[in-house]
Amino acid sequence: MKRINTCTTIFMVPTLETPKNSLRDNGFINAYIKDELSESEYEDCIYVLFKPNDLNLFKDFLDSEYERTKQVIEDYDYEEGFVVVVYKLNKKFDKDFNKIKQGKYSKTSKEFQELFPKVIKLKKNGLHRDEVSLQYRVFNKTNDLIEYWQEKIGSSSSWKDEYEVWSGFNIENETLTKKILNENKRITSKQS
Repeated sequence: MKRINTCTTIFMVPTLETPKNSLRDNGFINAYIKDELSESEYEDCIYVLFKPNDLNLFKDFLDSEYERTKQVIEDYDYEEGFVVVVYKLNKKFDKDFNKIKQGKYSKTSKEFQELFPKVIKLKKNGLHRDEVSLQYRVFNKTNDLIEYWQEKIGSSSSWKDEYEVWSGFNIENETLTKKILNENKRITSKQS
């Protein structure tokens, strides 16, 4: 089973501006807008789920995050080595985060969109290549995504400009639950 990134991961985590590769290097799994397992509920925050392989490295990362930014509100553990770090979202982009939650990705501000790179570097089979980032393609409704949706819904002539080219923001998919934690336990145990 392949893990699917949440909209929170795709459109909100990059705004945290964590140092390059620090999330991946520390066992980042996904991010959520809510954590139904937690007794604390925070407004305008995201819950970033990790399964660190090296606890000392993760502790260094976490300490540096607390020093780097005031956006880190709390961190807590779950069974079997899972850690959640709660980040406060940047209030400056409240309107944009609300547009994301409404599934109106292309309506976000230019300033918000500029937080995301246009081009990303990928490494596959030892080869490096540049690719236009998913966020740029979604914000700008690129032709490849329009064609994808036209093919998926089986209609090429009825595409309307107001359509978005990414699935809507579904709160159920964006909430950390016991079921999701159990699925991640299975995935990470297979990878070990």
